[in-house]
Amino acid sequence: MFSRREMLSKAWNGIGALALADLMAGESLAAAAGGPMLVRPQHFPRKAKSCIFLFMAGGVSQMDTFDYKPALKKFAKGRLPKRPGLSGEIEGFLDAPHETIPSPFDFKQYGQSGRYISTLFPEIGSVVDDLAFIYGIEVDNNNHGPATMHATTGHQLQGSASIGSWVTYGLGSENQNLPGYVVIQDPRGAPVNGAATWGNGYLPTSYQGTVFRSEGTPVLHLDPPQGLSRERQRKEFDLLKFFNERHIAERPGAQELEARIHAYELAFRMQMDAAQVVDLNREPQSIRSMYGLDDPITGPFGRQCLMARRLVESGVRHVMAIHGVEISKYSWDDHGNIGERMPGHAAEVDKPVGALIRDLKQRGLLDSTLVVWASEMGRTPMINALKQEKPGRDHNQYGLAMWMAGGDVKGGATVGQTDDFGLAAAEHPIPLRDVHATLLDLMGLDDARLTYLHAGRYRRLTDIGGAVLKPLIA
Repeated sequence: MFSRREMLSKAWNGIGALALADLMAGESLAAAAGGPMLVRPQHFPRKAKSCIFLFMAGGVSQMDTFDYKPALKKFAKGRLPKRPGLSGEIEGFLDAPHETIPSPFDFKQYGQSGRYISTLFPEIGSVVDDLAFIYGIEVDNNNHGPATMHATTGHQLQGSASIGSWVTYGLGSENQNLPGYVVIQDPRGAPVNGAATWGNGYLPTSYQGTVFRSEGTPVLHLDPPQGLSRERQRKEFDLLKFFNERHIAERPGAQELEARIHAYELAFRMQMDAAQVVDLNREPQSIRSMYGLDDPITGPFGRQCLMARRLVESGVRHVMAIHGVEISKYSWDDHGNIGERMPGHAAEVDKPVGALIRDLKQRGLLDSTLVVWASEMGRTPMINALKQEKPGRDHNQYGLAMWMAGGDVKGGATVGQTDDFGLAAAEHPIPLRDVHATLLDLMGLDDARLTYLHAGRYRRLTDIGGAVLKPLIA
């Protein structure tokens, strides 16, 4: 006989073996259940483990938001001076009769960095020292469809893999009971190109985004039929899995079938977790109010942002939250009446986005979460319809402004600069592929190593490769 202390001392190795066996069993279960979403190591160490990609559909006007251009006032209602290096539609805009439109909104310096931000965005201004800005980004097309695809997939044409697909392909997901890549679109409708903006393209089907609704049941038809117990349902899935695996054994490489098997298993596991994650009533009233859920203007995007925080907190790898519907009054495509339409857009997103940054920070999640604000293009500082009583702005592929926060992002940093009018980069334009390479880098992924063999060519998000914007990284 020996004491309890002696017993534990002599048996520690056996207890450790039991613990190891339990961990390995869990990993084996995850391998069987999680499949393509098993966690994979970063190419190099980075703090960010998840990404929240805020996409403002329609083309946000940079000189009315984050790119202060007081020089426009000097040319108000007159012509802009010609400048070299522009082509296509923008060059035509400058050659044609046009009228310069200064921003109708005041700008104010925010934070210790003293960055000028439109007073339409006081909440984002309040967290500006956590943000790093990129100015003078150039996209490859001046039209919404191809520009949206370029911003979200790295290529103008449909059929390429989206950013979230690449991230989950590279890293997997830390929660096998939820999709690794979740999309929360505007409750009023879909953006231009719809599901192609979050599609998997040529990557295996398992890496496409899964759309969650911001209210009610997150995924339609997810709940089991009434009266069907979980044990009975598990037996049905096991039988279905048996036939599916026997079928696929005779057809190796059938990716869509593999993805379907994985989707069945994921749907079963989601029944337990998904409803809880999107149940925002679990949040205290103070948090719901901080995101603006009690206001009909801020409520819709506030729910999207709060759900995004809950998802990354639960281990989801990539969340895409979309604001804007097609090319409509609910998008940022303000060809007319910028003075009245822009305040409406800003009011819907400013409070939720500011709350998202503060909430992540106070929970210690900002270090492990990369937050990106993006759109598909910028806007022009002039308008060609000279007789518009309430002028707006046209498309501009040369002036996109974006910002990032969290992870290894250097808060307060600036990369790039536009000319005095916000029309295009002052010196060296920043190709969008450089922004994508930087996003991947901040997630611990090397864009040159993150490849997929398709049609005889190793494809990647950045196509021919991007240069990481190192001043953005702490």
